[in-house]
Amino acid sequence: MRTTNIWRQFDYVLLVATLILVIFGIIMIRSATNGAVDPDLISRVPNQIQFAVIGTFLLLLMTMLDYRLLGSIHSWLYIFMVGILVVVLFFGQEGDGGARSWLNVGILIQPAEVAKLIIIITLAYHFSTRYQNMDKLSTVFGSLIHVAVPIGLIFIQPDLGTVIVFSVLWFTLAWAAGLRLKHIGMFIITAIVCFPLLWSVMLPYQRERITNFIIPDTGEENFGSRYNIRQAAIAIGSGGLFGKGYGNGTQTQYRFLRVRHTDFIFCVIAEEFGLVGGTTVIIILGVIILRILRAARLASDPLGSMICYGIAATIFFQSVTAIGMNIGVLPVTGLTLPLVSSGGTSLMSILIGIGLVQSVVVRRRRFA
Repeated sequence: MRTTNIWRQFDYVLLVATLILVIFGIIMIRSATNGAVDPDLISRVPNQIQFAVIGTFLLLLMTMLDYRLLGSIHSWLYIFMVGILVVVLFFGQEGDGGARSWLNVGILIQPAEVAKLIIIITLAYHFSTRYQNMDKLSTVFGSLIHVAVPIGLIFIQPDLGTVIVFSVLWFTLAWAAGLRLKHIGMFIITAIVCFPLLWSVMLPYQRERITNFIIPDTGEENFGSRYNIRQAAIAIGSGGLFGKGYGNGTQTQYRFLRVRHTDFIFCVIAEEFGLVGGTTVIIILGVIILRILRAARLASDPLGSMICYGIAATIFFQSVTAIGMNIGVLPVTGLTLPLVSSGGTSLMSILIGIGLVQSVVVRRRRFA
């Protein structure tokens, strides 16, 4: 495909919306880490800028690469994904939440974020080549085995939030491929039966997050596990309609709000830019998701559609979960706000994913 044709078909609305959020995210991370003395916090802004630049370059590179090439090497991608998830279990470093999920390769990367992107490609290929056999249990069961291996490795880290994302990705792509209601019923029954086992192997802090969400312990609000949820509510509520102004959020600047640059970045936005700022971010995320769904509709083949559905599902689910836990309507899972929260590997993976969407867009059906 000629380069001139690629940029003629390019979705500039999607690119602009993406870059707006990336730049705004860097600005908000700067506010959230303002005055920090911890070297890790001090380095957050320059690191985010570095990954944003690299990620944007890779986005454009992925646009020029035919996404079908990745489908043709899906087996190698899957092996690579499993490999890095195994390596991080033995040689990984612990993050803030205690999970062994970081790998030092000169810079710290989070293999689970890379795995999200790869599982979208490999699952998309799996379903795009078997969607006509979705009535067969063997087809569905094969896809479950496909996703169960990385889920198991990520659960061991442990990273429950990413496990949930993988599960959502599987269901989204299986549904898009034509998952039958009878199979859904079987999986629901199996999940209910297996839940006690899952609960028994969860770590205490993971169980505590869920139980405190369902049955809040008011005695924990000052110093316990509900402390940050309480501070988040204060931050969002005090922001009002237009916020306190950039760099003027008391819960943020006085450091009452923990992990404000990652999990709770939406609280910083709501406190400093108010309801208007928070709503604007949600609208831009909505535009990005709708443009990706448009790409899925225009795709020239099932593989392209499946890839787009996977990217859209990831951004949608993580956005809803991150915002939901910030405003207290969902339990804390450790998932960050896509394109906005601090996290270089996450940012770069999403930008590459959007590059894949652009690759689908520029190779869409001629008259669609």
